Amino acid sequence: MPIKKGDFVLINYTGSIKETNEIFDTTIEEVSKNERMYKDGEIYEAKLIVVGEGWILKALDESIPNFKLEKTASVEIPPDQAFGNRDPEKVKMVPLRRLTARGVTPRVGMRIEYDGKTAIVRTLGAGRVQLDFNPVLAGKTLVYQVTIQKKLNTRNQKIEALIHRRVPTVEIEKFDLKIGKTVATISVPEEAFYIEGLQLAKRGIALDIQKFFPKITNVKFIEEIKKREAGEEQP
Repeated sequence: MPIKKGDFVLINYTGSIKETNEIFDTTIEEVSKNERMYKDGEIYEAKLIVVGEGWILKALDESIPNFKLEKTASVEIPPDQAFGNRDPEKVKMVPLRRLTARGVTPRVGMRIEYDGKTAIVRTLGAGRVQLDFNPVLAGKTLVYQVTIQKKLNTRNQKIEALIHRRVPTVEIEKFDLKIGKTVATISVPEEAFYIEGLQLAKRGIALDIQKFFPKITNVKFIEEIKKREAGEEQP
């Protein structure tokens, strides 16, 4: 089953730096724990992408059609197709007192905000601090191990995946989806009501649906709070 531009696919991947084999990103929980990079609250699962939409690094996105379903493949991405080459002009020396005056005690390797930009402390000495404003992965060749777990074929599968992409903390099975010729109606489970940014997520879902399914011109969200019997738990 060939993969082509516009396909909806679920992928697992692990990204590492070629020069050091250091893993910097993964969708796989076991890998994150083994590499001691697991984050509480992070959702580790196969990620939805629409091929060619740029939801992942461009060079990786362009490689997806070369992969086969359920087969792990590797792609190597040079710096100029990843996060760019290192720019020496983005490395600055600043007086230590400028940081301490802001309540910052710098340490080598520390990431700080300076003049509205993120920088990494590279060196300390003689009352001065070297700050590197290059992206962390600038100048690095990246290697991705990618597995296309599933290709979504039906309209319902695709719309459910678009909903889950925006509201990943609530199981998609708890949403009720009804699709007509021009209207998609989504019943939102009560436990989703308390998610920060739900209104923005709903707008994103509606725009996604209308973009990928242009015949659907109206997206409705139904939110109901049902009366509970005494002793019944809130979601």
